[in-house]
Amino acid sequence: MEVAFKVAYQYHCERGEPERSRFIARRQSFHGSTLGTLSLSHNPARRGIFDPLLPPAEFVSACNAYRGKQPDESVADYANRLAKELELKINALGAKNVAAFVAEPVVGSTNGAVPAVPGYFKAIREICDRHGVLLIIDDVMSGMGRTGHLFSHFQDGITPDILAVGKGLAAGYQPISGYLVAPHIYMALREGSGVLQNGQTHVNHPFACAVALEVQKTIMEDDLVNVANQRGTRLRAGLSRLADQHPFIGDVRGRGLFLGIEFVANKVKKTPMPQGAKLAARLKQAGFDNGLLLYPGSGTADGKEGCHILFAPPLIATEAEIDELLHRLEAVLNFCMSDMEKAVRACVNIS
Repeated sequence: MEVAFKVAYQYHCERGEPERSRFIARRQSFHGSTLGTLSLSHNPARRGIFDPLLPPAEFVSACNAYRGKQPDESVADYANRLAKELELKINALGAKNVAAFVAEPVVGSTNGAVPAVPGYFKAIREICDRHGVLLIIDDVMSGMGRTGHLFSHFQDGITPDILAVGKGLAAGYQPISGYLVAPHIYMALREGSGVLQNGQTHVNHPFACAVALEVQKTIMEDDLVNVANQRGTRLRAGLSRLADQHPFIGDVRGRGLFLGIEFVANKVKKTPMPQGAKLAARLKQAGFDNGLLLYPGSGTADGKEGCHILFAPPLIATEAEIDELLHRLEAVLNFCMSDMEKAVRACVNIS
């Protein structure tokens, strides 16, 4: 993601627009731990003490229907309202000063697999095109088949200018990440300076590239993208059944085999679960004790309040393994029920 931001700015410089140096991201997002990517990540816990070191960045609302869509608002109206907010931000900064807008099609660790609503990215794409602003898609966590599409934005029907991938690129066998650029980005750099102004010790690492190639061959040959959809449907149905039975699971969301549940103190009011960080730690330990690796997180609702669990089983998981995951998760939830009840009782004005 760091290099994706560099490429975006260099693209504008190569075209004679060096003033396009401002980037816009979304609240409740995470794009990396370097100072550049952290500045565009709206994750208070991870920004922490480094805030004074971070370059200035601009933020607009997250696309989170569970938290952001009004009861009397249609999905289309909600998507258009968020797109309009982005346009207002671009106009406020001056379109000639804005380099790019960056977003995750399915937000991962920060709030637990929250997908964009239908029509959102098409509206965003149109606004970016109108103002000459690049669209950078962060598919590092959600890409390479995880959401039931090779790239998660395929479901949104758009093409980004720059796409960042990683994690599933080599399935964890070897650290590797990368970025893809649209033809107009490539041609601007090629016909301009002809040099990408970036260098890293392990760039173009041959062994990492070889491992990633074999992983991608396996994904294609074993039809694992389609398998992710099938197993994801099974997992989501199981999570929904647990949510129906559990008093503190407010939402089940995600795409493919990239899903999440959000805990709330009150399902009707969607009150964020209090003591979220403490509960996340408790859930993680209970998972370990039951032979289940969980990815809990806190600050789900607004960066400070709330708690969630993110699920991303291997694409090769069998139906029996998905069922076992759900069985062990139910045991974890039952074990932690008293912790949730205590947290809710300690929170005032919930009922």
